[in-house]
Amino acid sequence: MRIVFMGTPEFSTATLKALIDAGHDIVCVYTQPPRPAGRRGLELKPSPVHALADKHSIEVRTPISLKPEEEQSRFDALDADVAIVVAYGLLLPKPILDSPKHGCFNGHASLLPRWRGAAPIQRAIMAGDDVTGMMIMKMDVGLDTGPYALSEKVDITDDTTAGSLHDQLMDISGPLAVKAMELLETNEIELIEQKEEGITYAAKIDKAECRINFEKSAKDVHRHIMGLSPFPGAWFELGEGKKAVRVKVLRSKIVDSIDSSLVGQVIDDKLTIACADGAIQLIELQKAGGKKMDAQSFLRGVTIDAGTKLT
Repeated sequence: MRIVFMGTPEFSTATLKALIDAGHDIVCVYTQPPRPAGRRGLELKPSPVHALADKHSIEVRTPISLKPEEEQSRFDALDADVAIVVAYGLLLPKPILDSPKHGCFNGHASLLPRWRGAAPIQRAIMAGDDVTGMMIMKMDVGLDTGPYALSEKVDITDDTTAGSLHDQLMDISGPLAVKAMELLETNEIELIEQKEEGITYAAKIDKAECRINFEKSAKDVHRHIMGLSPFPGAWFELGEGKKAVRVKVLRSKIVDSIDSSLVGQVIDDKLTIACADGAIQLIELQKAGGKKMDAQSFLRGVTIDAGTKLT
């Protein structure tokens, strides 16, 4: 089929590659404009999707908006059978949604209607969900409100980070999109309306919420850490005032409960922190501007005595 692909980050590349490998005619790729990169930000770096499209000699367009009539007319002139959207980064106006013969389909990283919106991977872990998944849905003018065609579930465990879940869902996304296009091409696709109950929204991660609050339960602290790993990273500060050093925690584990009167304090020489209910052990850390390292290696360069309060 004649497909317009719309996506930007690494997550989107798996779907684009799968569609190319399946023999579809990718008539054009839409992605976010190149961004400043390099130490001084003087060079412009194309998005991962842009780079993949260039590799396959596919036309790339990088409009800053799809609202102008001129942009909509250019899109319509592509005469696409369908548009596939995966983490594109721009809202699609109704004329764009209605332009392809079969409409626009979105690869979304949650089990809708749970976690509609920008950060479904992180929010699922942070909320303590046991399962999430990947869905192929037909887009409408709402925020991830359209009917879905296919879905596949993925378990979330205590060892799941946002990074590992990202990779699991990315691996699923390509084959799922290819299967949806097969069903669409043979007119066998079945669209299922989303349930009215269980709707939640995955707001974009705000940097202000990344600071760790060790006064919450161990489960909540652990989910917070794992859900923000590796980016943007949950963090605490060592020291006070101008001497304070920000430290990201990239992995943790829940350990046996301890005296709740020690909440927020380091309780041993293994970076175990007392929480409101139980305790958390920090497994992998990264100082600002430094390399990530395990707790033992981290403690060779930093002294954190038992009784230290982490904030």
